[in-house]
Amino acid sequence: MTHPVSSPETYRPEHFSWRFEEGVALVSLDRPDRKNPLTFDSYAELRDMFRALVYAKSVHVIVFGSNEGNFCSGGDVHDIIGPLTRMTMSELLDFTRMTGDLVKAMRSCPQPIIAAVDGVSVGAGAIISMASDIRYAAPEAKTAFLFNRVGLAGCDMGACAMLPRIIGQGRASELLFFGRSMSAEEGVAWGFFNAVVPAEDLETHALEQARRLRRGPTFANGITKNQLNMEWDMSLDTAIEAEAQAQAICMQTEDFRRAYDAFVAKAKPEFGGN
Repeated sequence: MTHPVSSPETYRPEHFSWRFEEGVALVSLDRPDRKNPLTFDSYAELRDMFRALVYAKSVHVIVFGSNEGNFCSGGDVHDIIGPLTRMTMSELLDFTRMTGDLVKAMRSCPQPIIAAVDGVSVGAGAIISMASDIRYAAPEAKTAFLFNRVGLAGCDMGACAMLPRIIGQGRASELLFFGRSMSAEEGVAWGFFNAVVPAEDLETHALEQARRLRRGPTFANGITKNQLNMEWDMSLDTAIEAEAQAQAICMQTEDFRRAYDAFVAKAKPEFGGN
């Protein structure tokens, strides 16, 4: 069955907001009165949306934004945390696998994901920004992988695999063992955030960068994201061969020919994503 996101102009999710224009989709959680927590339903709907983006050819970039000054406060205390304390082991494993599937879906979709993080970004909210490809933060953004502070391990939704690759083993260990907040300034110094942007300009900046990506060779961008994922556990020789094959595929695209023709004509290439 075709997922509704395949028609992004008319897609209306139930548990988060969606705005689409000229190849760029803006997603944000829509419970600002609670600092935008996740629920069982929003987890699942986000997972299904990101998974279906593989087939949504007119969607080229995703911006995961904030809403009324906050990104995401993690799992809702009443709708998720409370029920989890009463579940069986089998039910808990179903839940933790489902949340991990959200990260898998984000990493597997070919579209670059830009996180625009303002205010609170904690727990699963911090994971969503971590799982994005590019991250921008407002000066007051507070990011915390606070699982330790609620009696849980820091190894949640891929944090122990991904976070050390982004900021280094020692810094990741500090955040995961203590559950303390990482400021926007620390985040940009450590390489977690690509830039700190004034809060009033954050969404505009993220959308501008998304449109830059949209104007680029979007098929090739998808290949780049795929290789960034696949090469985590490859030897150098295997990675070089994989990149040789990937680049040969890109050399067959019309975008490669468009770039060449534009160079010869001393013009700016206009890519078509094919």
